[in-house]
Amino acid sequence: MKTYEVNFDGIVGPTHNYAGLSLGNIASFNNAKIASNPKEAALQGLEKMKALHDMGFKQGMIAPMERPDVTTLRRLGFSGSDEDVIQQTAKNAPQLLVAVSSASSMWTANACTTSASSDTADKRVHFTAANLSNKFHRSIEWQTTAQILKAIFSNENYFAHHQALPMGDHFGDEGAANFTRLCDGYGSKGLEFFVYGKQAFNLNQPAPTRFPARQTLEASEAIARLHQLDLSHTVFAQQNPQVIDSGVFHNDVIAVGNQHVLFYHELAFLNSDEVLAEIQSKYPGEKALEFIRVSSESVPLGDAISSYLFNSQLLSVNENEMLLICPGECAENPQVSKYLDSLIQQPNCIKKVEFYDVKQSMRNGGGPACLRQRVVLTEEELGQTNPRCIMDESMYKTLRQWVNKHYRDKLTAEQLADPQLLDESRRALDELTQLLDLGNVYPFQH
Repeated sequence: MKTYEVNFDGIVGPTHNYAGLSLGNIASFNNAKIASNPKEAALQGLEKMKALHDMGFKQGMIAPMERPDVTTLRRLGFSGSDEDVIQQTAKNAPQLLVAVSSASSMWTANACTTSASSDTADKRVHFTAANLSNKFHRSIEWQTTAQILKAIFSNENYFAHHQALPMGDHFGDEGAANFTRLCDGYGSKGLEFFVYGKQAFNLNQPAPTRFPARQTLEASEAIARLHQLDLSHTVFAQQNPQVIDSGVFHNDVIAVGNQHVLFYHELAFLNSDEVLAEIQSKYPGEKALEFIRVSSESVPLGDAISSYLFNSQLLSVNENEMLLICPGECAENPQVSKYLDSLIQQPNCIKKVEFYDVKQSMRNGGGPACLRQRVVLTEEELGQTNPRCIMDESMYKTLRQWVNKHYRDKLTAEQLADPQLLDESRRALDELTQLLDLGNVYPFQH
């Protein structure tokens, strides 16, 4: 049976704005307070999805959150009508209004961790919604994320859904941004590769000191248990604390894997040689693993971060060739552009590089890989997946029309206090749930 790796991209929400909410994410901080363009952001995301679909890749969509999140504001003591709640918050706690208006769910690499059915003991695809507990504005996402995932993957005979891990620092989980899967082919048994920033229960181990480690070893181990993974084919590796303190807040900003290839910066992992040796020893496939190591001389760490070279999508064109989908910033950075020109001439699987404009996302610190959640599905499992959440020509046109109808082309932090924005967003999302056949997944729909 044929098996696919399906990219489920986040549809950018109507309240996409720049607020600098993410400590440790340099792009997010540097662009705080400038005006955003939600319409352009959503259309850029759809264009990338459509481009991958046109190349023959399976492409899906995940709906955004309801924002501003009035339900959370009510939990925090604001009352009255929805308009009253927004205006009280804007007046008395403006930073809180900014946080509950974030469109950060667009980065669906953080939505969950998913394990392929060929890797799990019960032979179902497993999903654990990420608690994202390190950042308040993201910690309020998981319940709606879980609802949306269940609406896309509803058949319990094929799909298993787990609650987010307990809140708090010890089980901080940022989803697939710190996870990748290596395999001979998508349908083969794979090696599940978790990368963590620190050990929460062992303070004697190395950890970053400037910026937070958002993923803990304890969280990664818990997900491996929930997903019924074979530990003889599972690797837990620590991200280099130095790169976290330099602004690499997730592993997918410094490494990306696909099938038997791991493309990574030499500073990505703590004890890199030991990590690669463990991957080699636990790899269940027969193909020779390809470790494509990028030196600091070729691409200095600062250039890797500013260009988001490693936050690219690595895709299999055929059995022997891969394509790297990079943000446009990689072409604009002379050092990175020079490296990519040399990369495709080297004897490795990456034979082509393409650049996409996702600047609206990049200004908030999210590149092409942040925007997608990879889900490995057999043909049968894909047949059990909500078909309205799979991209095709008709859905692309429908979603473009939907964005153009509902989205603003300019949004500042001050405009988040406009009660009409909440009404506009709810109308948009109510229509979207019908277009994607999701049912009632948002609090305002109940």
